Amino acid sequence: MDHTMDYGGYMPHGMCLLWEPWLVLLWAGSDLLIFLSYTAIPIALLRVLRKRTEVPHGGLVALFASFILLCGLTHLLGIVTLWFPIYPWTGWVKLATGIVSMTTAVVLFRLIPDIIRLPSPASLAAVNQTLSEEIAAHKATLASLDRQVQERTRELERATAALAVQAREAVHRSGNLLAVVHSLATQSARGTERTSEFLEAFLGRVRALADTTRAIARSDRSSAELGQLVNSGLEVLRSTYGPRISVSGPALAVDPVAAQQLSLALYELATNTQKYGLGASDQVDVAVRWSVDDGRFTFVWNERSLPGAAGEAAPNPEGFGTKLLMQIVPRMLGGEAERKLAGSEMVYCLSAPVDGVIAKETDGSGDPLAARIIDTSFGLD
Repeated sequence: MDHTMDYGGYMPHGMCLLWEPWLVLLWAGSDLLIFLSYTAIPIALLRVLRKRTEVPHGGLVALFASFILLCGLTHLLGIVTLWFPIYPWTGWVKLATGIVSMTTAVVLFRLIPDIIRLPSPASLAAVNQTLSEEIAAHKATLASLDRQVQERTRELERATAALAVQAREAVHRSGNLLAVVHSLATQSARGTERTSEFLEAFLGRVRALADTTRAIARSDRSSAELGQLVNSGLEVLRSTYGPRISVSGPALAVDPVAAQQLSLALYELATNTQKYGLGASDQVDVAVRWSVDDGRFTFVWNERSLPGAAGEAAPNPEGFGTKLLMQIVPRMLGGEAERKLAGSEMVYCLSAPVDGVIAKETDGSGDPLAARIIDTSFGLD
């Protein structure tokens, strides 16, 4: 074994270079640069492996580092052999370098399919960009959902408050409505001798109130649209007499009290004309109109017939209906009423301050969600 490591019988490599100083320096300097570079590269690779443990195929990188380091060591021994003929040692190092190099080559070829499948930096950047966009979209969705939840919560809070207000208002209105019905029953009973007459007058007035209350309840606000109120009150007459009845006036939202009073007045007027006007002659026309001017609300019922017609408009016999038209309704609205009879024409004119008729905006009571909850839970059909 000693002869494999003994180098006493060999001559230094420098003798082959004839000990030319420039040639020896060139040879030694080149090998030194190669050794230093081949030593630095493995150190860099091993540092990367130490810092980035997730690098794929780390064993292959370690083999490359060993192979390069051994190559650098052979160049270092080449410098030594210029003066010391340690060729056996150099040979053993080269053998080790060859074995490691072959192992590295075999492993590299076996890993070629896996290395080819590794994503490129560009594809990784594209995937990262896509993921970043998806994350941003998810964050935006979460923020939008959070805003929607907050808005829904606020809407529910408003609806809860509105329902409380509407519940109190319903109790108040029901009390008022019962008082009105009681008064109608009492007054309708006076001056009537037959039960049928009382029931006809009383139930007609109650139906007028019920229609008004239903119209207000179906609205999103605590008010009723006057045009709808009038058309509802004249529906039966229109279905019978058609074009002989005309209605005109601006769109107005009237408050519940005004709606009730106007519906009662409209019922009395419609009942009278059915008895003494439209129902008595085919030459009688009725025009209903209303207007707002200079802070005053005016409601006019104009009933006309051709002169000498067989059924000219006649006044309703003095009773509760007349008192309702001329005293109760005007007083409830804070205004006054006038009825004129001139030949073939009867005009009823009701005038009141706008503030006592037109509905005022209220907070909360017109909440749409609250109205939907009431309609769904306590249907008005």
